[in-house]
Amino acid sequence: MAEAAPENLSAARARLGRWLMLLAALRHPKTGFILLFGFASGLPYALLLGTLYAWLTEAKVDVETMGVFSLIGLAYAFKFLWSPVLDRVDLPGLRRLGKRKQWIVSAQVLLGAILVTLAALDPLASLGLFSLLAGIGAFASATQDVVIDAWRVDVADEVATIDILSTVFQMGYRIAALVGGALALFMAERLGWPMVYASMGTILLVVGLLGLMAPDATRSAAVLERERANLSTLRRAGQIEPRIRALALGAVGLLWGWALVTVLVFMVRSLTATPETRPDSTEFVSQMGPLIVIATVVIPGLIAGWLESMRKQGRHVLTADAPARTGFDTALDHGYRALILPLAEIIGRLGWAAVLVIALVLSYRITDAIWGSFAYPFYLGELQYSKDEVAIASKFFGVAALLVGLALGGALLSLIGRMTTLTFGAVIAALTNLLYADLAIGGARMQAASDFIGFTRLAGLFGADDRMARLMLTIGMENIAVGIAGAAFVAYLSSVVAKGYSAVQYALLSSLTMLVGTLGRPALGQMIEERGYFDVFVLTTAIGGFAVVLCLVEWARQARSGRAENAPPPEPELV
Repeated sequence: MAEAAPENLSAARARLGRWLMLLAALRHPKTGFILLFGFASGLPYALLLGTLYAWLTEAKVDVETMGVFSLIGLAYAFKFLWSPVLDRVDLPGLRRLGKRKQWIVSAQVLLGAILVTLAALDPLASLGLFSLLAGIGAFASATQDVVIDAWRVDVADEVATIDILSTVFQMGYRIAALVGGALALFMAERLGWPMVYASMGTILLVVGLLGLMAPDATRSAAVLERERANLSTLRRAGQIEPRIRALALGAVGLLWGWALVTVLVFMVRSLTATPETRPDSTEFVSQMGPLIVIATVVIPGLIAGWLESMRKQGRHVLTADAPARTGFDTALDHGYRALILPLAEIIGRLGWAAVLVIALVLSYRITDAIWGSFAYPFYLGELQYSKDEVAIASKFFGVAALLVGLALGGALLSLIGRMTTLTFGAVIAALTNLLYADLAIGGARMQAASDFIGFTRLAGLFGADDRMARLMLTIGMENIAVGIAGAAFVAYLSSVVAKGYSAVQYALLSSLTMLVGTLGRPALGQMIEERGYFDVFVLTTAIGGFAVVLCLVEWARQARSGRAENAPPPEPELV
């Protein structure tokens, strides 16, 4: 017993140290700014892809037109296509604001101006201009998301860790969802939609001004030296021959250009066509979506891996230094650094583990993301709850539960580590689908659970009946699980990308999650029609089990490689 006392004292000190580190991180100025940026990121998404449709409904815009209008959301799914520009190009006259902050502040000011302008328009009478401004707003919002993700990775340090910054970002994002959703609906009922959007636009303008005071992404001296040497390094002996690099860059540029043009053409055709001549959006996503993923992720990844392999093997490499002699040479080096090197870096660093990472990214959030479009049909149509009941259970109670989950996720990241929290989040996020499966067949088990823990009686004090109590409990438990999983997943993605290439790499990985959820929804809708919601929730639980297995494999891989649990994002290697 005497020998155990020092060990217990040491363990207690270690736990106290972790709590002190957590408190120090929460008090750091960077934490406050990432909360602000998370709010600025979530507010336009809620207003342009959620609340706006309530305004369009009230303005008597037909449902089919609103369906076409929702195509502005493709800007978020394909934001990685222009992320290389954000990583390397400076805005005229704004360079002194900093590498990331110039884009963040500009996007926030533009979004604020767009929302204020929308407030002055009649959606039905000026539908063309209204949709154009909303589309530009979605593009600016997606651009802001890319740069804020990169900023979060770049500014992380030993105190304001990437795990804490990622969790606080999620909290700001979810608070914005509550403000742009529930609060906006209540304001619209009393003040009207123009006042809502004018107020929200003003808030974003203020956020943009406050963002001027945020620290910019400070890069270490080593990274700065690498960036200065990068272009000349590409033409040193032992590097890939310029001719081969030009061919690779041309191929990747054509593939990404084709994908971007394909998406833009489809959006323009849909928004300008008559109802009779509009292209089928479901058909486009199901047919062109996989091709776009292959063209923008799979083939460029294979090309980047092939180039990295050749460089290491000494094939098709320069035998002597070959300095750039023309403007074309310099342009080639810049393009290669922006498009190819981020892919080559992550594939070269991870090797075959890149396949595991991509598989985990594809499957981790699909359990809660894929059925999101069918939530309201499930609540209102299948379960026959009223709109007010769903608003209270989902928007107020659900968002509060989600914030609790994010806070728990942030604490768990600091206390038990990233991979432990990631795996735990995958398990509980998958299992909560079974709670909805029970609701789909009557909710007897959820009602019994609600009665047993006293939640039914507690909800009754606020006027909720038994049916409302079990819906609130189900949504609350799922949102706590989603909050924990979401905090862990953002922290994991942020740990995988490298500083210096963070904008491109993070945008690619996060976009994969959105694309897979979008592609799976048509098939899921058909399954609901044919077999009902119960089988769908069982299926999504099984898909979540696949993510749990991948988490365990990735956990083992990181343990073998000796990667520290809370290690900061890696610095890019000198090519």
